[in-house]
Formats: sequence, C-alpha cells, structure tokens
Amino acid sequence: MFPDDLSYTAEHEWVREPGEATGSVRIGITDYAQDALGDIVYVSLPDVGRTVSAGEAVGELESTKSVSDVYVPIAGEVVALNTALEATPELVNTDPYGAGWLFELVPADRGELSGLMDANAYRASVDG
Repeated sequence: MFPDDLSYTAEHEWVREPGEATGSVRIGITDYAQDALGDIVYVSLPDVGRTVSAGEAVGELESTKSVSDVYVPIAGEVVALNTALEATPELVNTDPYGAGWLFELVPADRGELSGLMDANAYRASVDG
C-alpha cells in the first residue's frame, strides 16, 4: 500500500501536501513501517512551535516489539500534533495514511520536498 499522492523517505515516513493553501504538510509513517513495528502502544511527538531539521529524530513510536525513532523528512516548524494518538496510539497501525498521521509542519524550504521519493521509488526500496 503506497498512495501515489504522498512523498516518502528511506526511514519510512511519508509527507502529504494539503490540497488547500495552509502552507503546512502532514507527516506520518508508512504502512510498511507500522507493520514492521507491530502493535503501537505509545507515541511521543515534538512540541508545537519547535523548529526541526531534516533527518532529526523528534519523537518515538513504542510498540510491543520495540521503540523506533520518528524522523523529520524536511526542515520546518511543527504547527500541529495528532492529539488523538494520546488516547489511541493504535491509529498508527489501523490507518497509517489517514487518522494515524503524526504531526504537521510548515516547511522552511518547500524545495526539500523534491528530494523525497515518489510512490514507485519507495515501493522499489522496500521490495528490493
């Protein structure tokens, strides 16, 4: 499951650009990543207002198997968190591309988005 409207990282995060002109992008982990992690029981995310750098570890996903870092695909300022994950972290497992999103940020440089993988490149990286 690799939605074509997303951009992907080698660390298994995805980025969705909204259809409206909010300026922010939404970030989550891929179905591949949530499947590898197993049942997610706790999510730690960066604070709203935090300025982050591309590739920076900004949170953690704790599952019944392990703890995995959450990386920022592009630099920017965190402007929203998926607060539903506090009570129901399993949304990351059941709907990783929808209700299980992690956070939103306003990119420092939208040009960084062009450095991410499209669905075909990401599929090849995980199938390879």
